[in-house]
Amino acid sequence: MHEVQELLQSVPAVSVYLLVGVVIGLESLGIPLPGEIVLVSSALLASQHGEIDPLILGACASTGAIVGDSIGYAIGRKGGKPLLVWLGRKFPKHFGPHHVATAERAFERWGMWAVFFGRFVALLRIFAGPLAGVLRMPYWKFLIANVLGGIVWAGGTTAVIYYVGIVAEAWLKRFSWLGLVLAVLFGIGSTLVMRRRARKADAERAAAEAADGTAAEAQPAGSAARGD
Repeated sequence: MHEVQELLQSVPAVSVYLLVGVVIGLESLGIPLPGEIVLVSSALLASQHGEIDPLILGACASTGAIVGDSIGYAIGRKGGKPLLVWLGRKFPKHFGPHHVATAERAFERWGMWAVFFGRFVALLRIFAGPLAGVLRMPYWKFLIANVLGGIVWAGGTTAVIYYVGIVAEAWLKRFSWLGLVLAVLFGIGSTLVMRRRARKADAERAAAEAADGTAAEAQPAGSAARGD
């Protein structure tokens, strides 16, 4: 994620918008790409640099998600089951039989809601569009879930990370001042404690010396009284 952040910092704001839209669109189409990492990094960067508008960023991310899923749906509807078999051979880590079976069970159980909630799950986010087409989900159901899921996931993620970044930056600034104040107070407190302990030690030593002197003076007087 750190490498992604450095890449985003090195390009203009327009390129960030395009990169986010394209990467998320390709991921939604069915190509395994780190769409969520790119989106989170971009939203965090927007909270630190005024050049990147979070509204435009969220709109680009939502558009990429919706368009990518729609293209994936069309490809899946045309390619059918053979497409999943081909993807399984090309990308066994993401489209292996186990992953496909898991996604199919989710679609059978939740229907169009699997498309909506699939946005928030890395595995289903890649599968949602193509698998909905392969399983012949009615397009109007897919479209509703796709648009709502794309807006809520992309726009919501952008908003949450953006405001968390602003709050975190402000907190860190306050913390730096708080840390300085605490360091000064700790230094003053340590000095006072050490001085107090030193004074107490001096008083105890003086008292001990006075007690020894009194005892030494009392001993000869006692010896004289016994006639030594």
